[in-house]
Amino acid sequence: MSSTRNADTSAAKGAAGSSADGTDGAADATVRPGRLTAAAAVAGVEGLALVAGGLVLLVTSLTDRSGDLTSALMGAVTLVALGLIPLVAARGLWLRRSWSRGPAVIMQILALPVAWQLLQANSVMIPAGIALAVLAVTGLVLLVSPSTTEALGIRRPGQDPAS
Repeated sequence: MSSTRNADTSAAKGAAGSSADGTDGAADATVRPGRLTAAAAVAGVEGLALVAGGLVLLVTSLTDRSGDLTSALMGAVTLVALGLIPLVAARGLWLRRSWSRGPAVIMQILALPVAWQLLQANSVMIPAGIALAVLAVTGLVLLVSPSTTEALGIRRPGQDPAS
C-alpha cells in the first residue's frame, strides 16, 4: 500500500512541479520513451566522438613535432571541451532533465554545417560527413518529438501548466 501511495504522490508532484529528489515527478511515474533514450544515445555518441578526436589530436600533437604544438594542443583541448557538452546533455536526457534538451539541440544544429563541410571535401572525410549529418538530423527529430518533449516535462506554446 505504501508503494501505491508513493506512486500517487509522485504523480501528483509531477503535475505540480518536481519531487523531493530534484527529478521531474512526471518522469518518475512513467517509462522513459524510446525516442528519449535514442536522443540520449545520439548525443552520447557525438560527445564520445568529439572527446576521442580531441584525445587523438592531443597524442598526435605530443608525439609528432612537425607542426605547431600550441595550435594542436589548443585544438585538442577545444575538441575535448566541446565533447563534454553533448555528454552532459546525454546524461541529462537519460535522467529526464528538461534543461538537457537545449544543449542537445544546439549541438545538433552546430553539427549540420560541420557535416556540410565534410561532405564538400574530396577526401575520405565524406563518409564522416554522411554519418555526422545522419546523426544530427536524427538527433534533432528525436529531440523535438512530442513524446520526448512530454517526457522532459516541457510544455508546448499555449499549453496550460496544469494540462
